Amino acid sequence: MKRINQYKKMFSVEKNIDLKELKKSYRNLVKEWHPDKFQDGDDKKEEAEVMSREIIDGYHFLVSIAPETKEANLEAYTETITNTGIEDFDHKGRVLEITFTDGTTYEYFGVDVKMFKKLVNADNRYRFAKRNICSSFLYRKSKKDVEQS
Repeated sequence: MKRINQYKKMFSVEKNIDLKELKKSYRNLVKEWHPDKFQDGDDKKEEAEVMSREIIDGYHFLVSIAPETKEANLEAYTETITNTGIEDFDHKGRVLEITFTDGTTYEYFGVDVKMFKKLVNADNRYRFAKRNICSSFLYRKSKKDVEQS
């Protein structure tokens, strides 16, 4: 959640992510922080390179969790969580990454250790995840899954 809030702050997003406003903010930030704006040897050039990578990463991240993106991918997501089992999962910080048997991977944000332990100890992990995680937490298709496609 810290990452989400950091990116929202960077792009001046108040509550819901509007893709048109996000794109406009992204373009302005890229213009401001593009490394080519600065001369070689300028201290700002190195900072601009770091910032431009962070801006690009933040933009792609926010697009992936935007309501419009989720709505466009809802059918495929529902198909995955309804008809496939869990192949593997990994929990780091408050992010749970679940790989399903159809090969897709989703990240769920805000999953605390207590919920993760319940998943691990559940009699039927798939049913537990479907009832308590897949429908309750903010999610996005994992970057790892997108790279494999």
